[in-house]
Amino acid sequence: MSRLPIRLRVAAAFAVSMAAVLTGTGLFLYGRLDASLSHSLDRALRLRAQDMTTLLGQPNASLAGDRGRRFLPGDETYAEVLDARGRVVDSTRGLRRTPLLTATELRRAHRETIFANRDTTPGLDEPSRLLATPVERSGMPLVLVVGTTLEVQIDTLAGFRSELLIAGPIALILASLTGYLLAGLSLRQVDAMRRHAAAISAETPGERLPVPPTGDELERLGQTLNAMLDRLEHALRREREFVADAGHELRTPLALLRTELELALRQARSTDELKDAIRSSSSEADRLCRLAGDLLLIARSDRGQIPLRLERIDVTDLLRSTVSRFEWRSDEEGRPLHAEPAAGLYVHGDRLRLEQALGNLVDNALRHGQGAVRLSAERRNGQVELHVTDQGRGIQSEFLVHAFERFTRAESARSRSGSGLGLAIVQAIASAHQGTARLANTHPHGLDAWLTLPQDGFAS
Repeated sequence: MSRLPIRLRVAAAFAVSMAAVLTGTGLFLYGRLDASLSHSLDRALRLRAQDMTTLLGQPNASLAGDRGRRFLPGDETYAEVLDARGRVVDSTRGLRRTPLLTATELRRAHRETIFANRDTTPGLDEPSRLLATPVERSGMPLVLVVGTTLEVQIDTLAGFRSELLIAGPIALILASLTGYLLAGLSLRQVDAMRRHAAAISAETPGERLPVPPTGDELERLGQTLNAMLDRLEHALRREREFVADAGHELRTPLALLRTELELALRQARSTDELKDAIRSSSSEADRLCRLAGDLLLIARSDRGQIPLRLERIDVTDLLRSTVSRFEWRSDEEGRPLHAEPAAGLYVHGDRLRLEQALGNLVDNALRHGQGAVRLSAERRNGQVELHVTDQGRGIQSEFLVHAFERFTRAESARSRSGSGLGLAIVQAIASAHQGTARLANTHPHGLDAWLTLPQDGFAS
């Protein structure tokens, strides 16, 4: 069944269900009709027994006489009277004076009214239904037996059974065809979405599946698939932009490295010139290594696979170790750099990654900001915020919402060195620690960049 088309499977399931329903309904109706006919037959026997009891109370009355035939019309009904010994006292014609009751039934019939069924009756080769009831005639206790053949009931049930056997399969076929057509109509929209999905590719951006306005599962399926296509298209666009931007960023240092090596090979006339070329090439190689590492970290963050070595970290030590890495640079540029103590604040995270994130923020402050650079921490809303502030001009407000995007740089920073991945890496590290990264211009001058991390530990 699993290899059949859904349309056929739905139709088959519908047919099996309808067959079960029709069979159950037919059996129920057949049983009800049988019970109704049996009840009507028993009631008719009781009425005939009452009439025959009245007849037997009249003098010189006989079952075989005209009065008896008037109460028992036709050949399907009959009656007889038995004494206490089971001998036939009176009977209708055709019974051949044969007792209709057994000895056991006769004893019961002397006490109460009973019913019995007979496969055959003397003089009648048909099944019958009997009623036996106690009566008196001239003070003598007798038993009156009234019967009728089951021909009408059998014929009625046979006719009804034949109608069920004819109408049932026809109804089943019609219901199966209806289920097949309804399944086809329901799956038509699915097939339309399938054909449209087959035509969608990376070369047809913006294409979406047709969503039927049915308000049911098909509409929700179409909406879900279109949302998935939106996410895939967004991811593909980001990957393409990432590859293009990465190629652009790698091209410049590679070109410079190649130029330096070619100049050293062709024009170096002294040892000093050769050393200068090698030193410049080494600097470009270092830049390539850093850029490759940054690209690898970004790629891992997209897959949620940034490796973390978690430990309990004193925030004061974290800020001071970050400052110590940039003291030589701040001294060279004459820019004060210090960390404020954060007593009692701890975070649970990867020390090297957090130092890398803070280092990127400090590097941006020294590279693009002005004045003193300050590192601080505070507790807010049950979380720890790690701030890096400077006293520069800040950045354009329209750039704030894009600052953490890859290869994005403000207009004022485009003429300077940098790959535009620093803040993207900060955001990736913060997300790996289930935190966030933010930027804001401070009043009257300066930029505040900070990480928000959970204070009570990293939830895995």
